[in-house]
Amino acid sequence: MGQDLVLYGYWRSSAAYRVRIALNLKGLPYESRAVHLVNQGGEQHLPDFQALNPQELVPALVDDGRVFTQSMAIMEYLDETHPTPPLLPADPAGRARVRALSQAIACDVHPLGNLRVLQHLVSQFGADDAAKGVWSRHWIGLGLQSMEAMLAGNVATGRFCHGDTPGLADACLVPQVYNAVRWKLPMEDFPTIRRIVDACQSLEAFQQAAPEAQPDAPAAQG
Repeated sequence: MGQDLVLYGYWRSSAAYRVRIALNLKGLPYESRAVHLVNQGGEQHLPDFQALNPQELVPALVDDGRVFTQSMAIMEYLDETHPTPPLLPADPAGRARVRALSQAIACDVHPLGNLRVLQHLVSQFGADDAAKGVWSRHWIGLGLQSMEAMLAGNVATGRFCHGDTPGLADACLVPQVYNAVRWKLPMEDFPTIRRIVDACQSLEAFQQAAPEAQPDAPAAQG
């Protein structure tokens, strides 16, 4: 593992963004291969990628010929195979808390704003950009409201979501806040989240994982 890692993703995919953060926090080099989610009706639906991931979703991580899918599973795989620095706390209660924070984003908020959901709103219900914005702000706002309460009300919250080192929950939170800003959700009601995200974004691991820093980002391509 290491230089043999290949990450299939898309610059603006939240799930791929999470995995990039995890890889960077671990200091693991990897080859990035872009799967454009819009070109040609979505390159994730092309036969070559469908053979790699039958779900036709990014990310997919290839490690020495083995394919891993689903961002949460990928990040825990990386944590188990490269335990230092850890993405999860050492104690069971801490791990449960971090998983709950992570899944609050990855399972409850992110799926409702996934590209294929937004595309379905357009194709089946005629949603325009304004309607997509209302939809996205509603569900992201509800999710971040709960996340703010979970973080602000717990003594285990430190500089980051859990303690004073970044981990799995931070890798999930930062991409979701990126989406919140993209959809113009006001962030004034989430001071703890904003503080944690600011701390994360001061680190090189998060800066290098940012969507605009990816080789397939429109700005990167000139």
